[in-house]
Amino acid sequence: MSVLPMLERRLVKLNKLTSLLPKPIEALPRTDHLCAHLKVCAKSCYLRTGESIHAHLIIRNQSSRAEDAWQITSLINLYMKCGKTVRAHKLFDSMAERNVVSWCSLMKGYQDSGFDFEVLNLFKSMVFDGKSQPNEFVATIVFKSCSSSERIEEGKQCHACFLKHGLMSHEYVRNTLLYLYSSCSGTREAIKILDDLPCCDLLAFNSALSGYLEHGALEEGLDVLRRMAEEDLVWDDFTCMSSLKLCSILRDLELARQIHSRMVRLGFDSPVDLSGALINMYGKCGNPLYAQRVYNGTKTQNIILNTSIMDAYFQNKSFEEALNLFAEMETKEVPPNEFTFAVLLNSTAELSLLRQGDLLHGLVVKSGFRNHVMVGNALVNMYAKSGSIEDAWKAFSGMAFRDIVTWNTMICGFSHHGLGKEALEAFEEMMFVGEFPNRITFIGVLQACSHMGFVEQGHYYFNHLMKQFGVEPDLQHYTCVVGLLSKAGLFEDAEYFMRTAPIGWDVVAWRALLNACYVRRNYSLGKKVAEYAIEMHPNDSGIYILLSNIHAKSKEWDGVARVRSLMKERRVKKEPGVSWIGIRNKTHVFLSEDNQHAEIVLIYSKVKEVLSKIRPLGYASDVAGAYHDVDEEQRENNLSYHSEKLAVAYGLMKTPEKSPLYVTKNVRICDDCHSAIKLISRLTNRLIVVRDSNRFHHFQDGHCSCCDYW
Repeated sequence: MSVLPMLERRLVKLNKLTSLLPKPIEALPRTDHLCAHLKVCAKSCYLRTGESIHAHLIIRNQSSRAEDAWQITSLINLYMKCGKTVRAHKLFDSMAERNVVSWCSLMKGYQDSGFDFEVLNLFKSMVFDGKSQPNEFVATIVFKSCSSSERIEEGKQCHACFLKHGLMSHEYVRNTLLYLYSSCSGTREAIKILDDLPCCDLLAFNSALSGYLEHGALEEGLDVLRRMAEEDLVWDDFTCMSSLKLCSILRDLELARQIHSRMVRLGFDSPVDLSGALINMYGKCGNPLYAQRVYNGTKTQNIILNTSIMDAYFQNKSFEEALNLFAEMETKEVPPNEFTFAVLLNSTAELSLLRQGDLLHGLVVKSGFRNHVMVGNALVNMYAKSGSIEDAWKAFSGMAFRDIVTWNTMICGFSHHGLGKEALEAFEEMMFVGEFPNRITFIGVLQACSHMGFVEQGHYYFNHLMKQFGVEPDLQHYTCVVGLLSKAGLFEDAEYFMRTAPIGWDVVAWRALLNACYVRRNYSLGKKVAEYAIEMHPNDSGIYILLSNIHAKSKEWDGVARVRSLMKERRVKKEPGVSWIGIRNKTHVFLSEDNQHAEIVLIYSKVKEVLSKIRPLGYASDVAGAYHDVDEEQRENNLSYHSEKLAVAYGLMKTPEKSPLYVTKNVRICDDCHSAIKLISRLTNRLIVVRDSNRFHHFQDGHCSCCDYW
């Protein structure tokens, strides 16, 4: 037998045996390479890969010795970035020796996770330990934690500590300190620090300005802005955005124009985000035309800019312009988002355009935004303000998620429609699901109590429940109580409440009391209230009109003449009555005794026809409150063609039988029209909803939801 094959067979057998033996552990990469790998794992949240490296370090006994501090610190950073705070803290506690980087890594991890109090505890432990001295990175982390947790006193103590360690010369430490003082205290301490600095860079000013804006300290923020202008620093985008935000909050048009001019001089070519901020600023400052100029000059237009310009018009009550812009936006094929729909629906709500609101609702569903809370709130608001409280309730019930705005919109919607019982039931349901009421909630609730005549319940909400939820009553709440008492005929209580309330009354409160005197026929008190209110608010036409009506109801024609003469002398003009109704996607607007409408002859004929038919039902023109210096026939003729009667008549002409009519009027509906429309609803067997400046009136079967009090 040959020796060579035998040797080959033995070699193969040896190789097989060798393969069964455990392989030796491969050498790990160098420490600096390992730390680099762990850093990559932390940045990308590769937890499993990082755990594998940790396991190798444990096997090689390189995760517990004093010289392994860098590896352990890298592991702490990894686990913190991956959300494993407990595991990271255990590693930190197991370290034989800690350096400042170890402390810094753990603090930064806790700060990123939102545990600011734990950061301060760690810093305290680090100071007491004494083995590691804080550096500029520790100072920055600690100051940021004090800012985000609003711990100004702890921040001052840390400030003293870092001063002692000589860390305040670092630029980013100084900037975080400026932000701390400006955002948490709102006092001038940040400005004092700016004054003490030998030279201030743009970042320092930006930090102070941003902090003051966040705290709402507008005067101090304005002072920082002035100092930036005096230093003649070259602004960056952050400076511009903060300055524009400050102007938006202050609503100072002159300051807005100055800042815009400075931006132009500095060469900012208005990128999309700055253009949007400029449009928003001019909208808040009450000049949508300037906003339109910025919009027109923007090279690239997108949904953000389109929505911003629409919102600028909306905020300045130019609702039609906002809706017209949407039509232009559709032609440019820019798809709307949830913010766009919210602006559109709220614009429709203010104009009471129910048909257009229905079309927008369909577009919302088609576009997939129905489940957005903001859009759902706008839908509820649109239907409530457009007169269809039933559809508002359907939209409310169909919302998957609700916030406090949702509940407030529904409660106030019920109240404005005179449905006090439903408003209070919605409030009880809101409390049951755990939503906390705010000041808007209680305005709706107090109005509901006023509609229902629940005086004691209203007092309970005002005196006890508001305190229980920490809601401080303001002028609107006090005015609701005046309306509650006066509507119930408790004029002495209302007078006493107004005398003793710790608040300065505005014209709305006096008008509420005066209107109650008019409706309850307490004319003597009404005259006294009106005289005092006119003295306090000489330019409010509503008070003069109510006083004139009181004199007319008392047949005191000399008093009516005096009121008219006083209005003429003081150049106080009565707002002309305007009513509008939507028919087939078109809005028809009417003035009293209008002759501009294309079908005015047919409308006048329809008014005469309807009035003649409701006379047998008990209608008689309320000529007592009309002008006394014309004959009775002329007075009756004037009353016949009030704008709301013309709108109702046109609706009867152009809509199918028994379909509801929705009319909006800009001022209070007069007594004669109120009586007439009640009987028209009975004659035509229709629901007629009229929204005036006070509330909604649901006329049906000869009755009104306001129970003849409005």
